[in-house]
Amino acid sequence: MNYRVSLFDFDGTLTTLDTLPAFIAHAVGRWRMLVGFGLYLPLIVLMKLRLYPNGRTKERLFAHFFKGMTLETFDAHCQSFAKNNAHILRPQGIKAIETACQRGESVLVVSASITNWVLPFFRQLPQVQVIGTQIAVENGTLTGRFASPNCHGAEKVRRVENLFTPREQYYITAYGDSQGDKEMLAYADEPHYKPFRTK
Repeated sequence: MNYRVSLFDFDGTLTTLDTLPAFIAHAVGRWRMLVGFGLYLPLIVLMKLRLYPNGRTKERLFAHFFKGMTLETFDAHCQSFAKNNAHILRPQGIKAIETACQRGESVLVVSASITNWVLPFFRQLPQVQVIGTQIAVENGTLTGRFASPNCHGAEKVRRVENLFTPREQYYITAYGDSQGDKEMLAYADEPHYKPFRTK
């Protein structure tokens, strides 16, 4: 008997936009977000050209905006961001999650985004597990560093493999929309690329 697992990418797959700049704008203001991204534009261009690591670029951006913020304040921003932005979720994607939960499947949202702001979007679906990029905290304050590798590309598969072994006992369905989901889609028995988009 195979156990069924459904893996969902978050940004672009379940949402209509990239939540990193949206969350930063929510937490610190749009003007500060634009200025900060402007400062790091050379790195962002290098990252897009695959000449500088994706995870390192994101970590430096994250540190610019959030290093020194208390975890309590950061998590409050995460909660309000999800509450105020439920409209960015794709209805067909949420329906697919609800259906998988009703079937008793293991349902995971596997995202390069920070777990703290992804998880509140699913507070009404407690069966959903979120696997994302983890942030480092010392004495209740954000260090600006990541406590885990950026959950992108092959790291998504590595994180899933740690949970579901031996692999042959699981039938895995995956949903993704970008280059960062390529390995996860290849790993799945049933891949879906760019689903949940209104025709």
